[in-house]
This record gives sequence, C-alpha cells and structure tokens, in this order.
Amino acid sequence: MKPDWSCLNGVKIVDPSQLLPGPHATSLLMQLGADVVKVEPPGTGDPARQLGDKVFAQLNRGKRSVALDLKQAAGKATFLDLIRDADAVVEGFRPGVMQRLGLDYATLAGLNPRIVMCSISGFGQTGPYSALPGHDLNYLALGGFWSIPVQVNERVARPRIRVADYAASSHAALALAVAVLSARLSGRGQHLDVSIHDCVMAWTAPAAWTSCDYMDEPMASPTVMPENDIFETRDGRHLASGILENKFWLTLREALGADYPALMDDRFASRPGRQQFKREVNALLARMFLARTLAEWLDTLRAFDLPVSPLLDAHELFLDPHVRARGMIREFAHDGSMAVRFPVKFSAGLPDTDDSVPLHGQHDG
Repeated sequence: MKPDWSCLNGVKIVDPSQLLPGPHATSLLMQLGADVVKVEPPGTGDPARQLGDKVFAQLNRGKRSVALDLKQAAGKATFLDLIRDADAVVEGFRPGVMQRLGLDYATLAGLNPRIVMCSISGFGQTGPYSALPGHDLNYLALGGFWSIPVQVNERVARPRIRVADYAASSHAALALAVAVLSARLSGRGQHLDVSIHDCVMAWTAPAAWTSCDYMDEPMASPTVMPENDIFETRDGRHLASGILENKFWLTLREALGADYPALMDDRFASRPGRQQFKREVNALLARMFLARTLAEWLDTLRAFDLPVSPLLDAHELFLDPHVRARGMIREFAHDGSMAVRFPVKFSAGLPDTDDSVPLHGQHDG
C-alpha cells in the first residue's frame, strides 16, 4: 500500500541499474510511494540474483520486473515506451554506454521533456577516471576513506558493508526526489551525474582536509582520540567507548578510579592532557578492559550514564530491544527473510510497501 500523502505517489521510475547503488536508490523512493519498473537483461537478469534470493530481495521488493535486451530493436522500443510516461530513469552503466545504446539523455528528453535521467557511475561522466573500472573498495581508496587517522594503533581494514555504494545511493535518491518534483513544476527534466567517488569525498573531505596538516605526525591529529576507540574484553568480545566530552571521562574515572588508580592521573583529567599522552591513555584503557568480560563491563558501566556499547553480532542485532521497539525490521516467517523499513519516522505515518519480490520478467507485456 502506497502512502496516500506521499509526494512520490504517481511517480514512475524506470530502473535498468543493477547490483546495489541504483537499485537501493530506487528502493528508497519506492518506499516513499514511487512505482519502480526494474528493467533486467534477458537470461539471468540482474547479477544480484546470482548472489542469492535474500540479497536480491533486500534491494528489489515491491518493484515490477520486465526483461529487455536493450541491444536489440524490440527491447529498445519497449524501453522507450516505458519512458513516455515516466518521471525518471536510473542507470548504472559506465559512461558512454547509454549513448551507444541510443538511450542517452538527449534522446529520452526528446521523447519525454520532463524525464530525469540519473546516471550512477564509479567516477562520474567526466574526468580522467571516468572510464576506469571499479568497485566499492576502489572508490573508498581514491576517495580518501583511509587518509584520516583515527586510532592510536592505526590499522587498515576493509569496511564490513559497501559504504561507497550506500553513500551514492542515498545521494542519488535525494537528488532524484528534488529533480522529479522540479520537473513536475517546470515541465523540464535534467541529467543527474552521480559519481560514487564524489559521494565518498562529500563525507571524507572535511576530515581529510584537517589530516593534511598531520601527514608527518598522524598521531598528533585531533581525529585520533585515545579514549574514543574500540577495546577488547577478557572473553574476546569488544566494547565501543564513545567518550568524547570531558564530562564522560571524569565520570569514568570516578566510577572506576578505586579499582584502576591510573585513571586518576591529573595529566589525563582534561582533553588536551589526554591528547598529549595518547599512547599512555589508550594503553591504560586497553589493559583495563582486558581485565573483565564484556558482560561484566556492561553491568558495571551502564549505571553511570556512559557512552559505552557492545559490538553486537548478527543474532544480537536483531534481538536488540531497541531495534525491535523502533520497528525497523519486518520478518517474513514463510521464507525466513526480512525487509528493512524506511529509516525515518513520519508523524503522518508511512505504510509498509509491497512485500513481493518480482520474478525475472514477471511484468513483461
């Protein structure tokens, strides 16, 4: 059921994009009322289908699927028919592919002047990297994700999710909503050039700019905070310490100073002091947290209103009482799958969208 108040009700989006960025962007807009027509190649369809039914479902519930070969005249003609009454098309090919297919923005706008084309690519439609191949790790690497020092014992590790793709999909969804509404008012669409690399930089650039001043001595960067870190506990679990404001440090030492007198060191009583002695503070906390299990630390620290949290495993995440209370997850008993609700709560309400996962080409014709 589409929310009847949504400004995206009646918005039709044609989506030949694949894998994550484009499909996630259109999934967000579908949750806000848009009708999304997923265009898949014949044969195996979106490569996301090969990653498993649950992976595909997360990005494509509630969409319609048509199978079209855009390299053939018949498939191209059907695609253009879909465009005639559409508000937007979202594509994720390398720059130049849509033009070679005869489906570039100028062609589509000639058929439907208010169409918005959103092109999501690794490095954008212009620039010296525009034709390069890439995936999430490449865009993070070149976007400066690892250029910002943040830990006393710094280490490079890959992110657990596709951060760059989600950055791009979120920006694309926002830009699409604005561009579609603008086109409905003006009667003229536009071409949105979404670079995954640009979207990563939008997040990393402010901190990376500061990091330029600390290239020779990364430890001196204000982004490296010895008490704001992840610490291992005695049972091999991990605790996230979100101590940032000085009041939390003072609370920590008052709570534990009797058992761990080193916390009471006057050199560490202020943030400038802790910044001056980063290695000592970080090592002190590392030794301290290794002395007890995660459960013991949580029992001890939760009474003091401190920003400390356990690193949850996957089972713990979905059993977490706050996650359940917020209603973020919809579970489907018939196949053991789930769906994530739109993460913003609307006071006017936002009804759940269609649960169905389209079969490949289910809505042909």
